[in-house]
Amino acid sequence: MMRLTPLFVVLSVLMLGSVPSQTHGQTQNLFAPRVYVNDRAITEFEVQQRVQMLQLFNTPGDLETAATKALIEDRLRMAAAKSLNIAATPDQIKAGMEEFAARAELTGEQFIQALGQAGVSPQTFRDFVEAGLVWREVIRQRYVPKTVISPAEIDRAIAASNGNAALRVLISELVIPAPPGQEEAVLARANRLRAQITSEAGFAAAARSNSASATAGRGGRLDWMPLANLPAALASVVLGLAQGEVSQPVVMGGAVGLFQLRGLEEIDGLGPKSVTIDYAQYLLPAATGAADAATLRTKIDTCDDLYGIAKGQPADRLLRETLPAAEVPSNIGLALVDLDPNESVDFASGGAHVFLMLCSRTPVQEVAPTRDEVHERLLNQRLATEAQNYIEELRFNAIIRES
Repeated sequence: MMRLTPLFVVLSVLMLGSVPSQTHGQTQNLFAPRVYVNDRAITEFEVQQRVQMLQLFNTPGDLETAATKALIEDRLRMAAAKSLNIAATPDQIKAGMEEFAARAELTGEQFIQALGQAGVSPQTFRDFVEAGLVWREVIRQRYVPKTVISPAEIDRAIAASNGNAALRVLISELVIPAPPGQEEAVLARANRLRAQITSEAGFAAAARSNSASATAGRGGRLDWMPLANLPAALASVVLGLAQGEVSQPVVMGGAVGLFQLRGLEEIDGLGPKSVTIDYAQYLLPAATGAADAATLRTKIDTCDDLYGIAKGQPADRLLRETLPAAEVPSNIGLALVDLDPNESVDFASGGAHVFLMLCSRTPVQEVAPTRDEVHERLLNQRLATEAQNYIEELRFNAIIRES
């Protein structure tokens, strides 16, 4: 028995790949051969077991085709391992099962129980893991000794992932509230406005007349900001715009927005590519929200002061969250981009009025990978390619016939 090395190729890529799904539920003898791989039979039972497992993995496509393909490749993997005198010990297989189950935040035993409830036997899971384990060792023995990652390749990879360069953007916004039931009408209005805007001056005029944002008075113009400050959905929209172009209407949780790109720059050393946002939302009555928000600003200086204001009130009146900027809801993220810490803005939202305060905006410092880590990543990428090519070669040379 040969001791297997740590993961070189991700199990899901090698075992499932991008596989196609639907069972047609055959009624024949479950233990009859379904297909032969170099005279080794794959039974109907094995296929149906793999189909059920793929269903649990939420695999899309034709599951019977996917299951049969995966089992054929497992037979080829096991045969290749046998030819090199490679086998996995019971302890290694158990550890592999635990590792796979951990991806679903379960123990191996819990994962087996979950499979069992769906009709998948422990042996099916064991065979699945064993084929992956021995295959990794096959790839290690065949390709690691002749796979060379040069210092120049490592240098290029480090340069390509340089975290010191960042983008900043100059945009204008036009935000139209979209109360429940009025979304389609607001979208149509936004599309009409977009069709009429042909310049920066035109966008500014439209924003002054139509935008509910705090920037309306200055034509919707926002100052330069790091792209990392924007929610992911808005960042992708902005990056897709040409200079002066106006975006398609963007639905943003109770509002619809139009955005115009006025400038885009890449600046070395501007900062990290991601930011964490700490913010608080305090819900006010819709009827008196604007006046209540103005009064509230005279009573608080920081987000922490809101806890005293909300004391004794229902817990859902005050919400404080810390999220990566990319994960902040679009309407909230957009309202925050123009704020400094402990500044606030308020706006109508549904049946309430939201008092929104930026608590802090913290750059996430990206730790540059070491040369050893980059080498390992490049090696794994190379091995994954070799593994895919080798399994295709084995399949091409095999005698595969249906029963």
